[in-house]
Amino acid sequence: MTSGKGEFGGRRVLEGTVVSDKMERTVIVTVRSSGRHRLYKKIVRRVKRFMAHDDEFDAHMGDVVRIVESPPKSRKKRWQVVEVLFRADLPEVAAESIDLDLLGEVKTEKEDKEEIPVAPVADAAPEEASAPEPSADAAPPAEEAPVEVEVPAEVEVPAEVEAPAVEAEVPEEAEEPSEDAESPTEATESGEEESEEK
Repeated sequence: MTSGKGEFGGRRVLEGTVVSDKMERTVIVTVRSSGRHRLYKKIVRRVKRFMAHDDEFDAHMGDVVRIVESPPKSRKKRWQVVEVLFRADLPEVAAESIDLDLLGEVKTEKEDKEEIPVAPVADAAPEEASAPEPSADAAPPAEEAPVEVEVPAEVEVPAEVEAPAVEAEVPEEAEEPSEDAESPTEATESGEEESEEK
């Protein structure tokens, strides 16, 4: 920051970086400063944002510029861009200029790479393996070679390890229904017979 009567007649002069140039004839400049705190004696860094008038549309995003105090141009704009000190090398590619067909091709290539073929499970039979269903317009598929599935050999279990077969004891009353009670099927049959006799 420069003060005193010089080139700019005693007005304050700051140097900062342009962070936004989206407005017409206005840029937003960030000015970084640091100083020692009066009480705690710690170095404190500050960042301030200033709206500066740029009548020539000369400053762009990332440029380092010099701004000077000026009479108010609007409610918040009280600075003016005097000169561009350093130009940033940012690519100037607008979003509209990107070829959308190229993006679509890149996207489909990524999707193809992400697809992982699913191998059939070893225990499943070849008929159970899922195959894509042919569409109505598609030609009949050519004969495919049979898929060989390796079945693991049966593991023999020693006789000592085998658990004895346990039969569950069921009470006799629960197994046989009583003859006195009519089952619902018998009741409907007897009801049909009575209606036919009448």
